[in-house]
Amino acid sequence: MLLERIFDTDLAHASYVIACQASGEAIVVDPRRDIAVYRDFADRHGLTITAVTETHIHADYLSGTRELAAATGATMYVSDEGGPDWSYGAGFDDAVRLHDGDEIALGNITLRASHTPGHTPEHLSFLVTDGAQADAPGFMLTGDFVFVGDTGRPDLLDEAVGGSDTRFAGARDLFASLRDRLLTLPDYVQILPAHGAGSACGKALGSVPTTTVGYERAFAWWSPFLQSGDEQGFVDELLSGQPDAHAYFARMKTENREGPSLLGELAELEEFDAGRVQERIEDGSAAFIDTRPTADVRAGTPAGALHIPGPGKSASFGAWVFDPAAESTPIVVLADDAEQAAEFRDHLIRVGIDTVTGYATSLNGMELHPVELVAPANLADAADIRLLDVRSKIEHAGGHIPGATQLSGGRALWELDRLPSEGRIVTYCQSGTRSAITASALRRAGYRVAELAGSYDAWRSL
Repeated sequence: MLLERIFDTDLAHASYVIACQASGEAIVVDPRRDIAVYRDFADRHGLTITAVTETHIHADYLSGTRELAAATGATMYVSDEGGPDWSYGAGFDDAVRLHDGDEIALGNITLRASHTPGHTPEHLSFLVTDGAQADAPGFMLTGDFVFVGDTGRPDLLDEAVGGSDTRFAGARDLFASLRDRLLTLPDYVQILPAHGAGSACGKALGSVPTTTVGYERAFAWWSPFLQSGDEQGFVDELLSGQPDAHAYFARMKTENREGPSLLGELAELEEFDAGRVQERIEDGSAAFIDTRPTADVRAGTPAGALHIPGPGKSASFGAWVFDPAAESTPIVVLADDAEQAAEFRDHLIRVGIDTVTGYATSLNGMELHPVELVAPANLADAADIRLLDVRSKIEHAGGHIPGATQLSGGRALWELDRLPSEGRIVTYCQSGTRSAITASALRRAGYRVAELAGSYDAWRSL
């Protein structure tokens, strides 16, 4: 058996390629939408991708299941658990629908579906048996059911999709899934989760790639509650302190359920000179992403430019500042060259931002405007400002500037009704990056926005 973990550090997302080397068949589990990484891996190892599946309807990235199946001819497998409200839509009409206990076979390899609701009602985990070595599962692909040191959060259907108190039933389902599914397995079974540290799909994800049933049984925060049968204690602890859910999660849920649009072969990106970019910004025919470090952007950036430093976190932050459900404006990115521009595009399509059409390599000749900054020492003398804390609710509760409104950066563009209609908005985060990113989106939306120099760290050190 060949097993490869492919980790996207941008969204802290893990997908897996599992192959039977004897038959040359491979399956991809929880793929992202820019699929070249899987096809390249298969080519290097002489494999044919014959199957693709996912553990559940994801909220934090756009699934590549349809894209990979269309490109390779692989059979799609998706959950048919969870009831009609959580059935996959028309985009998956050709998929095989899986129920608890169903199996996917590839040569000597078997993946057995195990219904593990809690994070979502339809959630499946996959027990993997390498028939050439053993007659019982040695691995469990847990998706967002169990992470290293944590479990999936059951509140996203409330926070991101508009559910009403579904978190309580989800938390109880998760308790039962741990008790009846995970903890009935031998200690040696390896747990392969779909996310790692940095993901908003849980509150305490570990940065170690994998764990085992035995380790989690002994050391996970939830283990004492399971050992004592304390369901209510588990529910209370699980639901406390979960991170803010980004607004784009709702769009991901909807698109992933119905089936993300297919990209096919991507067109070559067009290179623009600075003058042409300036014209397109001014006539509204393009959105421009300034990808330089925050300090450089503050020194001067085109009017209306979005700030997304990258490309390392451009999917995470891109989904904060551009809503493809609200506009289909072509996007031009600032990049060193065509290769880096393509990398930006790959990251952005992971969150459904598909309109990157070109790039510029220089701002020379463009009209640049410095970002308005307010020094922490001058806050008391500025009567017309409205402080906006774009950190998470948990960070805000741990300490904030008096009078500040909390609205996390991943929700700001979708909750403009919470912003003041008059005066200057002054944004801050912990050190400045999230503040600068959010401020750029609000400026593009027509607000007068300054940034607090040095952000909360600078204010706290006064």
